[in-house]
Amino acid sequence: MSVLNLLTAPRNSRSGNLRFAFAILAVLVVIATASSPEFFTAQNIQNVIAQTAPLILASIGQMMVVVTGGLDVSNGAVVSLTTTLVAMPYHDAVNLSLAFGAALMIGLANGYGVARLNVHPIIMTLATMSIAQGFALLLRPIPGGDVPAWLIGAVNGNLGIIPGSLVWVVVPACAAAWLLYRRPFGVHLFAAGGNAENARLNGIKTQRIIIAAYVLSSLFAFIAGLYLAGRLSSGDAKVGNAFNIDSVMAVALGGVQLSGGVGSLLGTVIGALLVSLIGNTMNLSNISAFVQLGVKGLLLLAVVSLQRRKEIGL
Repeated sequence: MSVLNLLTAPRNSRSGNLRFAFAILAVLVVIATASSPEFFTAQNIQNVIAQTAPLILASIGQMMVVVTGGLDVSNGAVVSLTTTLVAMPYHDAVNLSLAFGAALMIGLANGYGVARLNVHPIIMTLATMSIAQGFALLLRPIPGGDVPAWLIGAVNGNLGIIPGSLVWVVVPACAAAWLLYRRPFGVHLFAAGGNAENARLNGIKTQRIIIAAYVLSSLFAFIAGLYLAGRLSSGDAKVGNAFNIDSVMAVALGGVQLSGGVGSLLGTVIGALLVSLIGNTMNLSNISAFVQLGVKGLLLLAVVSLQRRKEIGL
């Protein structure tokens, strides 16, 4: 599917309402530029890219879960746990294996609980979020630890003239696009979310698809955690807390239907940019962090309220 097709997709297509997302993005850029002359400075743009990168990664994973009609509120805890494990005083390979293994187990637990045990997605992922968050705080009550120098360099360095933060986003996003739009997995994912019964009648193993979606969500959160560990140069058991609501807001703003079956990777990336720009604009305007949290909640409520709720067929 070309970018042009995505931009002109109708409201009831599987890509979601991308025109709405682009319109909000354009309006927000105009408002940000008018409200602060610092917005279009090279330093601020670089900061926005660096700040948005982990949210884009976590939101891509969240999008895959939401397309199935689920929700993953444990991805922020996976981000936090990853940073703490990467900064442990062991060999780099051991730390990475522990972090990857933890993310994989959380994703499998979420998927199995939702798909096989019929636990509500919010309850299931809330339980694993509590476990992961508690373990992260147990390992590192306060930020610290030693992050490998190669990871710090990979995040903060450049690949030629390309910022490292951009590489961290583009490579996983391309892998996600390949899965969603070039492999049967993508068709099965949207089918399972649009109408699970029809998908089963057409031979799609919906339970496996749902489990895979939750595993991918945790693995993308793991990548986001690696990025943040390198950017902060330390482990932080609370650094991922904001991702729980921000990733959901990003997919909703990007036109992903929270009832499942509709959404796009491009829309999710735009949604993450919107969330980041909203925060950046409020920061430049010296708006209180508590007020910002309230604004985000109201915005999420407004976007979800405007979404259509109807069953999508195969």
